[in-house]
Amino acid sequence: MSDPNKTAAACRFLNSREITMIDNALAALGEFGELRLVVQRGRLRYLITQRSLDALKWRPGEPTESAGPVG
Repeated sequence: MSDPNKTAAACRFLNSREITMIDNALAALGEFGELRLVVQRGRLRYLITQRSLDALKWRPGEPTESAGPVG
């Protein structure tokens, strides 16, 4: 991956802290998920993450984490 400081210098909208936050959120999603950025008044306000689980691997009584990511 390229140097985040160089990438942040080229960005007009995001600062280096926000880029790091987005990168961490993407890494936490694993193989399959969704990351939405919510912008209010021209500024990044929220990150919304959604992780998907494989319904075919889930068994009654087990936590949903054991179903693992789809893919």
